[in-house]
Amino acid sequence: MKIGILCGREHSFPPAFIDKVNELGKKDGITAELVKLGGTVMGELAQYKVIVDRISHEVEYYRAYLKHAVLQGTYVINNPFWWTADDKFFNYAVAAKLGLAIPKTVVLPQKSYPPTVDINSESLRNLTYPIDWDGLLDQVGRPAFLKPYSGGGWKQIYKVHNREELIAAYDGTGSTCMTLQENIDFSQYVRCFTFGKVDVLPVVYDPGERRYLVDHNYLSAEVGARVVRDAQTINQALGYEMNTIEFAIKDGIPYAIDFLNAAPDFERDRIMEFYFTHVVDRMARLVIDRALSGDPTYPWPRWEEMLGIGAAAGFIGTPAKKSAGAKRA
Repeated sequence: MKIGILCGREHSFPPAFIDKVNELGKKDGITAELVKLGGTVMGELAQYKVIVDRISHEVEYYRAYLKHAVLQGTYVINNPFWWTADDKFFNYAVAAKLGLAIPKTVVLPQKSYPPTVDINSESLRNLTYPIDWDGLLDQVGRPAFLKPYSGGGWKQIYKVHNREELIAAYDGTGSTCMTLQENIDFSQYVRCFTFGKVDVLPVVYDPGERRYLVDHNYLSAEVGARVVRDAQTINQALGYEMNTIEFAIKDGIPYAIDFLNAAPDFERDRIMEFYFTHVVDRMARLVIDRALSGDPTYPWPRWEEMLGIGAAAGFIGTPAKKSAGAKRA
């Protein structure tokens, strides 16, 4: 059984991950390697039992290949169909309905549109102008953050204190769809590495310096338990098995700030050697388990089920049941 990894501008994680899978999977005949592609023929058989995807959000061909691989029975982490459809505004809305603490958030019309798209005034007849900027700020509070409704890497994030600053920032966002979000004046901040939906490793994170800190007594037992529980609920709802989830903690309440990081940064020099070792080991054990017993339907999101939408019986705030064949989440 082969496990493949699709990756881009990474240097430390891919080889360490491959080595660890080859070490731990040897007794079960499991090997790992970089996925190699040169065009995909429709209907060709799956080359890999499991693929870890860390780059298809940037390379469209890879996303097309992964969808076809799922059709052929490959277990892909993370689900390429849902990742294609998902966005952060929807994430916030789902989490809020599940009872998690979420900053107040508004999604905004785009400032402009790519020149390749034929948009004119008739195309935008459903939009109302002028935008009530003060009214939107009243909804979320001042100061607020303007940031992409789907994106990452700390790009296009602006802290605005009033209408003038908001308009100035918005005018520079081009065709990127943006959200306006409440500022959480936090006293603590953690970023959780998550593996297989319920295996959660909370880590102290300094968002100002963008660095991790090792402090095992940072959270109280009560807050730490809620952080883990909320992270598990998010991943169960959205189906992510490789993710980072960020919580800003204010007055003992963890607010889920960012949790669509389906290709999280695993590079040694940025997450520190201590956490790098944990990440490599947990990811290797996860994919070996999925190769041996994983059901390819397991990574599908469960938010409809958890919210009681459709035919499934509803249950809110508790993890979805495991699919048959997935021994552990």
